[in-house]
Amino acid sequence: MDTITLWNRYRTHLLHDPETGLMLDISRMNFSEGFLEAMEPAIRKAFAEMAELEGGAIANPDEGRMVGHYWLRTPALAPTGEIAAEIGETVRRIREFAAGVHDGSIATPDGRPFRKFLVVGIGGSALGPQFVADALGDAGNPLTPYFFDNTDPDGMDRVLAGIGAGLAETLTLVISKSGGTKETRNGMLEAEAAYRRAGLDFPRYAVAVTGEGSELDRAATQAGWIARFPMWDWVGGRTSVTSAVGLLPAAIQGLDIDSMLEGARLCDALTRRTDTARNPAALLALMWHHATGGKGSRDMVVLPYKDRLLLFSRYLQQLIMESIGKELDRDGNVVCQGISVYGNKGATDQHAYVQQLREGVNNFFVTFVEVLRDRRGMSLPVEPGVTSGDYLAGFLQGSRTALSEKGRESLTITIPEVSPRTVGMLIALFERAVGLYASLVNINAYHQPGVEAGKKAAGTVLSLQAGIIAHLRGTGSSLTADEIAAALGRPDTAETVFRTLLHMAANPDHGIRMEPAEPLTASRFSAQA
Repeated sequence: MDTITLWNRYRTHLLHDPETGLMLDISRMNFSEGFLEAMEPAIRKAFAEMAELEGGAIANPDEGRMVGHYWLRTPALAPTGEIAAEIGETVRRIREFAAGVHDGSIATPDGRPFRKFLVVGIGGSALGPQFVADALGDAGNPLTPYFFDNTDPDGMDRVLAGIGAGLAETLTLVISKSGGTKETRNGMLEAEAAYRRAGLDFPRYAVAVTGEGSELDRAATQAGWIARFPMWDWVGGRTSVTSAVGLLPAAIQGLDIDSMLEGARLCDALTRRTDTARNPAALLALMWHHATGGKGSRDMVVLPYKDRLLLFSRYLQQLIMESIGKELDRDGNVVCQGISVYGNKGATDQHAYVQQLREGVNNFFVTFVEVLRDRRGMSLPVEPGVTSGDYLAGFLQGSRTALSEKGRESLTITIPEVSPRTVGMLIALFERAVGLYASLVNINAYHQPGVEAGKKAAGTVLSLQAGIIAHLRGTGSSLTADEIAAALGRPDTAETVFRTLLHMAANPDHGIRMEPAEPLTASRFSAQA
């Protein structure tokens, strides 16, 4: 298209909301003029289904659960007064608790104020809080956040080394809805051991965010932890940022959670509009459908041109891929739906993968995230009349144009600045877009059977590991993986047995010794006495 045609297309399709300052440009997506009209019946059905969910319809039939993360921002919309009251009470308690931490009325056992805090969680219980902490945190925050977000021992050692002697002034938040999530449980046990090695009484430094009556809730109550905050079964992990999961860490860090909730509430109202052309979440969902053929045929590349939004693509990976990546549709048909999400920050991408995006395989569409405000105050001119921020803005426009020249599609989301309000807006925008897109392709965005299958498979491996150790200790012999698998009556598990033995032999924990051989799979293993 020539530049005049592109300008006219931009003017036609640019969405701007004056109240929030949010802008969405879909003009560089190559949809036909009749596409939006043709999709109108489907998106109107999606609006109706979303309204039913907000009204309390069962969204997760696997577990009989409602899905109500939007009630967190507007409690009056909750289907019962009890739920609305619980939301309001929890936010009040979060504010009160954070204020107590900041003024020192909630302090270490010896009366010192907390200076740091450690979040122990996995998936949505860590990605959302991490994104918010990185996007909005500053050196002047009253507490510095740290995260155990995996069951990697070396990773946890690195975090603890960063905390150092400051562990004695570190509050720990353990976040797990069920309390039985193994990664979070492992992180909690590692943290507890670290406090114990330092001569500290862990319960007097610990706070739980969990479901009422869960395993973690019972343990925290029995041990006398400092406080407990609720996780409700109608809030999924990947949509939990505006619950206690995200609000408690943010408030303790010293961030403005009221503004974050306000931004999410405003965007919820904006994305409830049934006028498609004025609903940014609906337009996002429709562009995803256009770009991927409604079948996930292209990847989503997320490029925020702001350092503070570096973790946004990681947050969106879970939100989008866990919600949309489904084998079956709602009618039980095998569809293998999904949209792969990856990203980097601009202008770093100029020196990383824009070359391939422009000239390589065309299997993607780009989501640019533009932030208008460069920094607080004036910027240094790096050339006459040009600042570093001008360069950043120029690189974004240049990348957008360079891709468009090669027929590569992109859309651009623009926000005025990175603030608690705009971060809340972005969270709500993509939460709603995911729900609408799921309706368009007839899948359930609110369950995750694949995740549960992976957890079950991991449990099988660990059960097999226990059998391997017991057999080696019982025989006192040096055996190959094939011999051990046969002795366990599971010859079909020889590969898993071998890989498990490799891991155990590389670590001192189980006393497994390896006698290497060629080929490596013929190596023999024994249990040290």
